[in-house]
Amino acid sequence: QGSVDCPNLEFEYGDADGHGAELAELYSYTEEPELGTNRRCFEEDFRAQAQGRRWLELDEAQQKAYVMRLLDGLEVVDRDKRLRVARAILYLAQGVFGDCANEGDVLHWSRHNSFLLYRLGTFTAFLELLNMEIDNSQACSSALRKPAISLADSTELRVLLSVMYLMVENIRVERETDPPEWKTCRETFRMELSFPVHAEEPFALLLFTMVTKFCSGHAPHFPMKKVLLLLWKVLLFTLGGFEALQAMQVRKREELGLPPLPEDSIQVMRNMRAASPPTCSIELTEQQQQQKRGHRSRRPLMKQDSLDIYNERDPFKNDEAGVDEEENDDVDSGIEGELDLMERDALIPAMPAQRPPIERVSFPKGLPWAPKVRQKDIEHFLEASRNKFIGFTLGQDTETLIGLPRPIHESVKTLKQHKYVSISDVQIKNEEELERCPMSLGEEEVQETPCEILYRAMLYNLPQYMIALLKILLAAAPTSKAKTDSINILADVLPEEMPITVLQSMKLGIDVNRHKEIIVKSISALLLLLLKHFKLNHIYQFEYVSQHLVFANCIPLILKFFNQNIMSYITAKNSISVLDYPRCTVCDLPELTAESLEAGDNNQFCWRNLFSCINLLRILNKLTKWKHSRTMMLVVFKSAPILKRALKVKQAMMQLYVLKLLKIQTKYLGRQWRKSNMKTMSAIYQKVRHRMNDDWAYGNDIDARPWDFQAEECTLRANIEAFNSRRYDKPQDSEFAPVDNCLQSVLGQRLELPEDFHYSYELWLEREVFSQPIRWEELLHYQ
Repeated sequence: QGSVDCPNLEFEYGDADGHGAELAELYSYTEEPELGTNRRCFEEDFRAQAQGRRWLELDEAQQKAYVMRLLDGLEVVDRDKRLRVARAILYLAQGVFGDCANEGDVLHWSRHNSFLLYRLGTFTAFLELLNMEIDNSQACSSALRKPAISLADSTELRVLLSVMYLMVENIRVERETDPPEWKTCRETFRMELSFPVHAEEPFALLLFTMVTKFCSGHAPHFPMKKVLLLLWKVLLFTLGGFEALQAMQVRKREELGLPPLPEDSIQVMRNMRAASPPTCSIELTEQQQQQKRGHRSRRPLMKQDSLDIYNERDPFKNDEAGVDEEENDDVDSGIEGELDLMERDALIPAMPAQRPPIERVSFPKGLPWAPKVRQKDIEHFLEASRNKFIGFTLGQDTETLIGLPRPIHESVKTLKQHKYVSISDVQIKNEEELERCPMSLGEEEVQETPCEILYRAMLYNLPQYMIALLKILLAAAPTSKAKTDSINILADVLPEEMPITVLQSMKLGIDVNRHKEIIVKSISALLLLLLKHFKLNHIYQFEYVSQHLVFANCIPLILKFFNQNIMSYITAKNSISVLDYPRCTVCDLPELTAESLEAGDNNQFCWRNLFSCINLLRILNKLTKWKHSRTMMLVVFKSAPILKRALKVKQAMMQLYVLKLLKIQTKYLGRQWRKSNMKTMSAIYQKVRHRMNDDWAYGNDIDARPWDFQAEECTLRANIEAFNSRRYDKPQDSEFAPVDNCLQSVLGQRLELPEDFHYSYELWLEREVFSQPIRWEELLHYQ
């Protein structure tokens, strides 16, 4: 589908989807029968205790007493009894749907019960059980022996993870009507997850360990979708979402004495409109008439518009392009949409016949972003100006303007007005000073934030965590081919008995696709969260994670993900709304037919897939921004036609991040590509922030020297290693530790010797001292 067929998508980007949708994605459709099992386990136990009363009729004290009784049942040795009690607790967390009349009631009681369970210590009890299950070698070995792993292999783990996920998600989501004790509970829970006591590891690290154990093949039965969803929500809860990040950034800039941000980026993107390319001859002509009225000398641009229509067939033909590249790119038509030959023929005669429209044209007032200038840009500008007018340079001096003409003075003044100093710049400068003067500056004061604690805990296994996440992302990507060596991520979706009828096969097919989409969503969201929080906490923490993602081939992986019909991915209907929780628990299920499954829901697009695409584009932007070596990777992997296809999705935020990625590589794509893609160039100009002195649309950038690429990554790696060793390696025998040089005090120290030394010290003296010849000449030689 081209942009001709794609309407504007009414999509609002956020930390996560709606509360009900996020809870529904925890369960696969093959798990649906287990909802009834949970209910039976609860009702069998509850009936004996409550004498015919319902859960909703009990007062808070009675509810607490019953939950405490259930928690005592988790202490029993019998594994089956423990599982039944855990299922009863899961039924409470799911909102006692047997007593509810509608979906709203189920979600209300799910939240109410989650807070009740947390206050009584359920999360800690389930954490102990989860640790036991992770270390259960019997379950691992039996799963390894099986030829095909199914839902039955992960029953206990799925119950435990589901209860923990429901508690985290229900407590994380804030409502205005929440009572004060719930708000206190939320903060206590956040602190408990962020700041582990007794030198334990953060809960997020346990989940990262589960991911690496699964990817190494030692635990193929782990329900990865639930682990990843829980990991994402724990990070979102403990570190904070995008609005919390914005507030932290504002606060940190104030602390560092930096000027405030020029604009609220979240608000700017919400107000931005998607690019709407001309889709038929009438609209095209109207646009040209508007341009002609706006400026007198617009005739060359009108000509360019018609040129664009014909040149769009070859969007990636740079000066060195071969024939095979041109043929491959025929499928791409970018932001202008695909127009067949009949439409193109119709365009030409239609143009002269149109009259200009009578209404006034409203042009946008200004550009959406304030321009930014780095200190480095001012230095480069002055260096070039001094070389041209004076013949010598003054290094990093940006104040001395003697000998330079008046226009250069004005230019420097304008550049300084828009100068932007980022938090990263300050952190890099501080790091250089700490490296240069470790003694005089002393110990650095590191603030104990949840982000800092998480990074310290992840540091030594961080490369393995990144590789594991990317392996799962590759296995879940729709463009991946099934290979024998790829990991099996369907262990927690495949039923014990494979489908027999066509209807069952269709249902399972939808379930598998939905399962993969949810995995992509959770990995893309948690990677983006990690990158953004680490970047704010310390730039070298962000660079460490980024570098390991790049080394693990994250850039080609994301490009491979986008090398598909992205419109069909975003409008995919891999969900059966009548089977979604909580609807399936309170509504009578209609009879499913092949036709109803094929029709899907009536949504214009799939929220989670559009969310995943935007997250992956943001990750790609973070990895490549200001990194010439990585920008060249985008060029080498021929990302331009892939990214241009993604512009067909008419959603402003997604288009912005695609245009950013096209902007950074435009200067390397050749003049012919730029000439053929003038509409894309215009869209970049209108939507992406301007950097003064950034000649992105031309090919004469002084930083674009290919021989610097290897050195760039090596220098960055050396800086990261120096930062990590200075801040996190604290050896006891440091070379800066004071040394006792007094012979009497050294000999006078009392040493604690082991008991057996008294029995064997004579033998030790004989063997180690008396029997060893003393080589006096060597001793004198070393003097």
